[in-house]
Amino acid sequence: QVQLVESGGGLVQPGGSLRVSCAASGSIGTLNGMGWYRQAPGKQRELVAFIITGGSTDYADSVKGRFTISRGNAKNTVYLQMNSLKPEDTAVYYCNVVFDYTNYWGQGTQVTVSS
Repeated sequence: QVQLVESGGGLVQPGGSLRVSCAASGSIGTLNGMGWYRQAPGKQRELVAFIITGGSTDYADSVKGRFTISRGNAKNTVYLQMNSLKPEDTAVYYCNVVFDYTNYWGQGTQVTVSS
């Protein structure tokens, strides 16, 4: 069993910043990549950012230049630094980790951007 624990969501004003974190534990195999998805009410879940073990990253066009994904010193952690937040960034953010080419998901953390 793999457990993913997310933290760091919350309420922030437009233009503000937040950082969400995800730590994986349990029966961990070979890490292939880690990332973040989000789902807004009434919309499909979408990729926000992803980082593979080689260090290459991929971002949704809507967050390029504002969000940064990184891995922690503890290799099974991943962070998403979100700057210049907009109301349209409001969503539940889900951590996604791929071990041995199997997807694992966190429980989700709410990010709300509102004045």
